[in-house]
Amino acid sequence: MKQLGIKKLYYSISEVSKITDLEQYVLRYWESEFEQLKPAKNRAGNRIYTNRDIKLVLHIKKLLREERYTIEGAKQVLKSYVPEETGEQLELLEAPQPAIKLHDGKLKDDMAEVKKFLEELLVKLA
Repeated sequence: MKQLGIKKLYYSISEVSKITDLEQYVLRYWESEFEQLKPAKNRAGNRIYTNRDIKLVLHIKKLLREERYTIEGAKQVLKSYVPEETGEQLELLEAPQPAIKLHDGKLKDDMAEVKKFLEELLVKLA
């Protein structure tokens, strides 16, 4: 798999095409054939792929191109496929959270104001 150098939450179809070394039309076709491959779309209607989507694309590519499955055969294999979490996602979950420094009480005051607002809102909604 080719690396883009920057870890991102979402990738465009052109970026996924470069990462997976597949043409964009192949990605769109596979979307129509494999029900598990359903990248979300942004407000503009463009596909946005997650790391999980990319792992699935690479798995489909391996099944079809290396293991020589037919599309129907690959569909059967994918019925039991659960993508592994990527190391990048696990790193993000396990990374220590930075401590928030309270600079001259400003942040603390702002948070107290937000808390007060939310409490008042809850009272109005109740």
